[in-house]
Amino acid sequence: MTLISALPDRPATRATLLSWFDALGLEHKTVDHDPVFTVAEGEAIKADMPGGHTKNLFLKDKKGNLILISALQSTEIALKHLHHRLGCGRLSFGKPELLEQALGVTPGSVTAFALVNDPDQRVRFILDAALMAHEVVNFHPLKNDATTAMPSDDLLRMLTALGREPEIVDFTE
Repeated sequence: MTLISALPDRPATRATLLSWFDALGLEHKTVDHDPVFTVAEGEAIKADMPGGHTKNLFLKDKKGNLILISALQSTEIALKHLHHRLGCGRLSFGKPELLEQALGVTPGSVTAFALVNDPDQRVRFILDAALMAHEVVNFHPLKNDATTAMPSDDLLRMLTALGREPEIVDFTE
């Protein structure tokens, strides 16, 4: 039995996600807050939570391939040229219906933790090198009304438990 199969039915909930983290021995701390829909809306929350805060982009290329990018909130990502960097077709934002189907979350709640809802690994996952330079990374636990802090090493352990090898990209190059 793989570790991912220990999760209950998908889409996972915040409670089942955090329980799964506990079962894996992953360190995490969650802070509840009002829902936030943009990086700017979360500024006050971030002031009280150390570590790298994220922005997460759910993208689709012209060939229908799906990509999730988790980046440091301050990282500039030029979508116009990103397809060259990633070796894929031209990119656009994925529609809300596709996001919910692929990752089980809604716009504003996009998070690397949603990969638990993608057991078939339809979504290619890209991590920003600048984000991974932080000892602690912060993501929504499947909804945008809370933020979960986790050591970046434990994020990598989570990905390993999902059978994923993250692609770490330096977007400053």
